[in-house]
Amino acid sequence: MPVLIRLFRINVALWGYLLWWSLSRSGMLRSGISPAQRFVATLERLGTTFVKLGQGLALHRELLPDQYVAALGKLHDHVEPFPGDLAKTEIEASFGRPLAELFAEFDAQPFAAGSIAQVHRARLHDGQTVIVKVRRPGIKHQLEEDIRILRWFVKSVLWVWPTARRVQPLELIDELACNLRREIDFRQEAANITRFVEVFRDSPTVYVPGVIGELYSEWVIVQEMSPGWRIDDPKSQAHGPELAKHLVDAYLHQLFVVGIFHGDPHPGNLFVLEDGRICFHDFGLVGFLDRATRTHLVAFMLAFVQQDGDWLLDAYLDLGMLGGKPDRAEFRAGMEELIQDYGRKPLKDWSFGEVFLRIAQMGQGRSTRIPHHLLVLLRAIFLMESTLRRLDPHFNLIEGLFAQAGRMLEAIEGTSAAAEAVDRLQYESLVSLRQLPGRLGQALHRIRSQGVELPITHQGLGPLQEEIRRSSARVSLALVTLGLYIAASLLMQHSLGPRWGNTPVLAVAGYVLALWLTWRLVRDLCRRDGS
Repeated sequence: MPVLIRLFRINVALWGYLLWWSLSRSGMLRSGISPAQRFVATLERLGTTFVKLGQGLALHRELLPDQYVAALGKLHDHVEPFPGDLAKTEIEASFGRPLAELFAEFDAQPFAAGSIAQVHRARLHDGQTVIVKVRRPGIKHQLEEDIRILRWFVKSVLWVWPTARRVQPLELIDELACNLRREIDFRQEAANITRFVEVFRDSPTVYVPGVIGELYSEWVIVQEMSPGWRIDDPKSQAHGPELAKHLVDAYLHQLFVVGIFHGDPHPGNLFVLEDGRICFHDFGLVGFLDRATRTHLVAFMLAFVQQDGDWLLDAYLDLGMLGGKPDRAEFRAGMEELIQDYGRKPLKDWSFGEVFLRIAQMGQGRSTRIPHHLLVLLRAIFLMESTLRRLDPHFNLIEGLFAQAGRMLEAIEGTSAAAEAVDRLQYESLVSLRQLPGRLGQALHRIRSQGVELPITHQGLGPLQEEIRRSSARVSLALVTLGLYIAASLLMQHSLGPRWGNTPVLAVAGYVLALWLTWRLVRDLCRRDGS
């Protein structure tokens, strides 16, 4: 019976919104509230699951109008804390030990409460002050029920409105539900915290409060207490420029060195400690970037800074932000307009997040959905830029990133780069040098395992087949020779590897081998012509 009541309530609320939206859009109904505000109010009435799904939906800026993104970004749930005695019961059931054995003191009154969990202060037997985050009882069961009901509702909408299939709503719900399941599992958050503690263990500018020993489970997590104030507190303004620089450096390290980053850097999750370090909180939303994505991200940033439209589009495609094979001519005009728009702005007003989004919206619905890890990246960039402008309205993010482009490439590719600037030729050379051994290795593996076959069989064509085989071998050898020339030139240009005096030994060896192969090719061709 409760499931049927919930089903009825959700359907009435969502169908009611769709009916209101239709009447409002047709002009038959006038209202002082916008459709986006009405949508947010509907989600808030439906409770925790729909509030969290709405917050996840706010990541999809490429699908939603700006007013919906803004409204969903302010989505908050007004949830009363659950009783402290119930929290104690959850803690004891989680760890299988009495509360008195776990803590010397435990404050049953929570000092913070949200839709997923509430937070209590406690003190360990060794005197250390900690926080205890306890998940709301029954939230997992409620989540699964609501997701199932929501899928039923969406299927009924698709039956009435089949054109909505183009945005793949069922796949979107599955994505949001999967991310929400990870968020309510505190074991995943504990693993994220532990990773970030290691990343910033020796940092003089960033601090991450760690998990206390093994005191974490699926629904409870105990963490170090970190006194401080929010980064947007007036007390932070006196050190705004310094904090802005430290925040950018922290994100450069996360994005381009370790490939894991805090995905929700709004002011409520960033604190400033007494010693001036930035303290990160709440690791429920974390993004991951592999090496290839990090390399393409550097290219995107460099292309944007240098206002190179073709390079910008290439980097965007390499990131996987557009599906299929878009018409370059169609996008060229949009790219030129975007570059001209930013060319007229002061550097301090340039936004990587806005550029990401504007290019995605150029597809006008024909692009595939942006991968989740890039959505998290987009959210992190928007929030970081907003926080930077609060700390220091004159902070020049572009100059800071461009000056460190060489260091970022070196961190990713393991090759040295110019410290001041990297243009496209140098970028492509560095990346090609890093990828060349792997590409040649793959080619040799295919040749070794599969061989090179030309399935041409016909009586009387034996000499032709032999000539084709020899020609194929010459072409393969010529390509290997060309690769050696390129590799040797890059090694010589960047002075990599062991040196003999001022000469890179590997570069010289590459040139010698390439010249020998060239001599063999020329000799073979001369013999053929002579015959």
